[in-house]
Amino acid sequence: MTESLTAIAPEAYAKRILPLTAPLWANGRTFDAYVSQTLELARGEYGKKHYQTLGLQVGKDIVASFKRYERIAWLRANRLAGIGIGAVFTPPEYRGRGYASAMLAVALDNARTQRFDFAYLFSDIHPQFYKTLGFVELPSRLISFRADSLSQKRLDVATLSPKDWPAVRRCFDATQAGRDWGFERGPAFWKWLQTRIGHGSEHIRGQAARLVVRRGRAVAAYVLGQREPVHDAYVLDEFGFATEKDRALIGPLLRAAAGDLRRITGWLPPDSVRNLLPRGSVRKRKDAILMIAPLSSRGKSFLERAKTTGAADGVWSTDHI
Repeated sequence: MTESLTAIAPEAYAKRILPLTAPLWANGRTFDAYVSQTLELARGEYGKKHYQTLGLQVGKDIVASFKRYERIAWLRANRLAGIGIGAVFTPPEYRGRGYASAMLAVALDNARTQRFDFAYLFSDIHPQFYKTLGFVELPSRLISFRADSLSQKRLDVATLSPKDWPAVRRCFDATQAGRDWGFERGPAFWKWLQTRIGHGSEHIRGQAARLVVRRGRAVAAYVLGQREPVHDAYVLDEFGFATEKDRALIGPLLRAAAGDLRRITGWLPPDSVRNLLPRGSVRKRKDAILMIAPLSSRGKSFLERAKTTGAADGVWSTDHI
């Protein structure tokens, strides 16, 4: 039978694929919530323009599927086009036949033809599968440190409100200005990220704790994360600040977010802000391992830069797909 890579409409994906993937990725949500939230992301501004669900079709059967995201990255003065790959899945009855490999190989060939510079993913299985397709494993680490190792300077903090998101975006952009590479976040992506954060699908064990320090009507600094009392930890997802002077707010703001919890954990942050956290205990992540496959000469340069993060990682956990 002929194999072909075909787009799967969001409603068809919800009907045909989500019942199979819910045990893996619903993350404690009800099936109805898993479906409705997946469709909400697909129907949003970013989803309509930069996101697809695709499958390898053999006859009338979808024998493997994945999610495809478009992102813009930068390397110094150059902007690069990338595709993100997520939720790679093969139904049990079709496994062991090479369908997922064939599907992704076609997707990468199509991306080269369309002049994309690189592909990236976060591997939740053994990276060797993706290495055979040209993906290179990058530093992907977790940090853990005592909350009381941070400054206990008292701050006037507030819970992040919906009206704060434009200011959070400005803080993020200011924080990123200290880097020479990374992923861009346009308005559509920020709306998509807000929706994902609102779903709470990345964290199921605790309670969201997203705090800001305001200066008048402006936001001087923010942290996004989750309080998990069962682990006696605050799980950090991301932070940012408005000016260089505001860098000093991150330590006490994180301390406030942790409250009476003993530890702060999370992905090791990018190099431009790594020094704002204590040295702590650092270890390799066992899942969500960042991998990049170059698709052009510019993509190769992007990969080489991404490999040289030293004592920091390349992306925030909020970039996870």
